Amino acid sequence: MKLIVNLGKNSYPIFIESGILANAEQYVSQFFHGKRIMIISDDHVFPLYGQKLIHSLPSYECHSLILPHGETTKNFQTLPQIYDAMLEKQITRSDLVIALGGGVIGDLAGFAAASYLRGVSFVQIPTSLLAQVDSSVGGKVAVDLPQGKNLVGAFYHPRLVLIDPAVLDTLPKRYIIDGMGEVIKYGCIKDASLFETLYKCGSFENLKGQIADIIYRCVDIKRAVVENDQFDTGERMLLNFGHTLAHTIEQYYHYGRESHGEAVAIGMYQITRLSEARGLSLAGESDRIKEILSAYGLPVQSGLSISDLTDAIKLDKKNINNHLNVVLLHKIGDSYVQPIDLDFFKKAGMV
Repeated sequence: MKLIVNLGKNSYPIFIESGILANAEQYVSQFFHGKRIMIISDDHVFPLYGQKLIHSLPSYECHSLILPHGETTKNFQTLPQIYDAMLEKQITRSDLVIALGGGVIGDLAGFAAASYLRGVSFVQIPTSLLAQVDSSVGGKVAVDLPQGKNLVGAFYHPRLVLIDPAVLDTLPKRYIIDGMGEVIKYGCIKDASLFETLYKCGSFENLKGQIADIIYRCVDIKRAVVENDQFDTGERMLLNFGHTLAHTIEQYYHYGRESHGEAVAIGMYQITRLSEARGLSLAGESDRIKEILSAYGLPVQSGLSISDLTDAIKLDKKNINNHLNVVLLHKIGDSYVQPIDLDFFKKAGMV
């Protein structure tokens, strides 16, 4: 399956195919005619797929950098290590960076590629469900600051995205659950029929036989949104459904408790519960969201009070002139951006 993200000179293809990792050169060679490739991965993914990728690129001089897994790696302290490795291997602007891993590696390697020598081409090969359906597409790359997630970043699009659903077979169960948080998000914001499919299947095991089609549908939704709003000033904000609370929950626990998809699940349910109470969403939708999240093993409550999260909410990138743009649902499959002030959260209690 193939999709094209049409962004003029920044356009790029996305290929979704089981086993595609073993044929990487067939796709990379269509646009990359340089010599050296730097593969950036982590200590969970590289032992599984690093050598397989290198063997699939016999025409190139491949080098690798293996970083610790986890969100705590996605910070400024890691960047000099990446730059040093690229300098040591004499990576130039005519060479290539490949991000082989989940969302952390994709964001981090992408930001390094965007900033090293003012820009080196890079390819996304996402190996987690969350990265396959969401973070590998759209050109957002970033690192975290102690004060919040993704507060320093860039829009820097890959030249190519290769999605191999077969790698999900080695993904730990928690990371499948994590990815399902973002899959369910796409149903909530843009596709009621996708939501119903997920609802009826009721578990990843029941969904697994059609996972390539599910990935395609999520990526296609994101493709269309990004084409309409490349720089996140309008419709693209819809992709942040649940994220305002999610990022603050992640930061509160220093990225050590909820995974991103788990935090998004909490955020989706809680923001819909609050918007229903104010008549901004159709009554009963939060209960449907809670039911589907629970079916896929996702949490719906953080156990934190809103006062614990207020300072972080104020630093949200969507906070403009003390008004925060949050994504709400008219109903499942129909989302919109609503400017609010922080009083919106005052009666939330625990979230």
